[in-house]
Amino acid sequence: EVQLVQSGGGLVQAGGSLRLSCEASGFPFDAYTITWFRQAPGKEREGVSAISLGDGVTYTPDSVKGRFTISSDYAKNTVYLQMNELKPEDTAVYYCAAAKLVGSAWHTSLWPPLYDNWGQGTQVTVSS
Repeated sequence: EVQLVQSGGGLVQAGGSLRLSCEASGFPFDAYTITWFRQAPGKEREGVSAISLGDGVTYTPDSVKGRFTISSDYAKNTVYLQMNELKPEDTAVYYCAAAKLVGSAWHTSLWPPLYDNWGQGTQVTVSS
């Protein structure tokens, strides 16, 4: 059974940092892509960073590039999202998601329908 267990998040002042963790189990870690998404109230779910665990390729969109960094620890089957210089507009529920995309043209895709395994979500609130 595929499981993604998230930790981290919370309340931080603007300009601060947070690190989210996503521990995966139940599937071959290096055959999957894990992506971080976020969803603010009234907005669509948005991908903020992806990592193809088979080859380590990452993708971060311009909206958060330079502030958000995705990384992985293969020994711990865990993917991290380091978020720096946080802004109030980063406030959202953050989710990690996994899909077997390694080797495909979509191996770092941020399109939510491709992902069939999701973490429980964690709230990130950035105060101004």
